[in-house]
Amino acid sequence: MTSSKQDGFTLIELMITVAIIGILAAIALPAYTQHVVRANRSAAQSFMFSVANKQEQYMLDARTYAGGTTALTDLSLTVPAELSGKYTITVTCTMPTATGNCTGVAGTPAYVITGTPNGIQETRDAKCAILTLNQQALKTKSGTASAVSDCW
Repeated sequence: MTSSKQDGFTLIELMITVAIIGILAAIALPAYTQHVVRANRSAAQSFMFSVANKQEQYMLDARTYAGGTTALTDLSLTVPAELSGKYTITVTCTMPTATGNCTGVAGTPAYVITGTPNGIQETRDAKCAILTLNQQALKTKSGTASAVSDCW
């Protein structure tokens, strides 16, 4: 009497393994995607804070804020490569009289730093969408999140 021994997996064992991998992927992929979105948003916010810091230094030296298309150049800043495809960072400023690239508006000097998501970041981060930061450190968002603190 010879016993026949089979090597390998049965079809049922293989199907169970595939099902388990599918369930794990269904849970892990959305969580990973949201983690990447939050990490990109955090990088944009960090850069926006760097711009705000440079704006205050620039104001002390030039007696005006940097604004317009040359604002980041005037502040000696460039958007990091890993951030440039995900967010567009713009800076606008106002002064009591039009100075440099600032618009003339009565009142105190002011600036607004805007972080606008691009591409896949825009579609995946509808919760926060466009982020802004001004000279008073007032933070806003334009997305569907119920509170600014959910985004900042």
